[in-house]
Amino acid sequence: MKPKSIIPVEDVPAHPDFRPLAGLRGVQHDLRYASENNFAGRVLYGGLDCAWLRVEAATGLQAAAVWLQRHHPGWHLRVLDALRPQRVQEAIWGDVWNTPMAMYFADPARGSMHSFGMAVDVTLVSPQGTEADMGSAFDEMALTSHPALHAEHLARGLLQPEHVAQRERLHAAMAAGGFAGIATEWWHFDHGDRDAVRRTLPRVD
Repeated sequence: MKPKSIIPVEDVPAHPDFRPLAGLRGVQHDLRYASENNFAGRVLYGGLDCAWLRVEAATGLQAAAVWLQRHHPGWHLRVLDALRPQRVQEAIWGDVWNTPMAMYFADPARGSMHSFGMAVDVTLVSPQGTEADMGSAFDEMALTSHPALHAEHLARGLLQPEHVAQRERLHAAMAAGGFAGIATEWWHFDHGDRDAVRRTLPRVD
């Protein structure tokens, strides 16, 4: 799908439609693709500044953090991935295409919601400063990461009730900010209708 227009990632800091993650209260960030702590075991973002979201998604994320503080004082959100330029999505797709990992990444020909600044990968941080145990790790490409299979995994003992409770707490917070989760990744949330985003918003390359 051809985007409405394209914004080079280098131009994002000066663009009025984007907000930095650092300006969001109650929201921490540790972008895993900016380090070697990710599925690929190498830095994927290089020197690119990807700690940004579109204003719509940033506003929603701030609302999610407020909801979390109100209902679960002391807990915070930690963003693990936010804006992901098309050039990076294409490089990742080159690595995972024709492997089982491909199901966890959007085909860049269609466009990832991350590349529009309208998706986040996020987890919970406890009042003690530790990331919540979700039963599987961020970017763990396994069936235990699939929210759609919670009942099955609980029945088989592959997830514990506390794992699902943490995931549901995260989902509730993100829903309060207007985000929707997906069936295959407990950490991924989209803001806005995917088709509308791809059709109407500029993509970041």
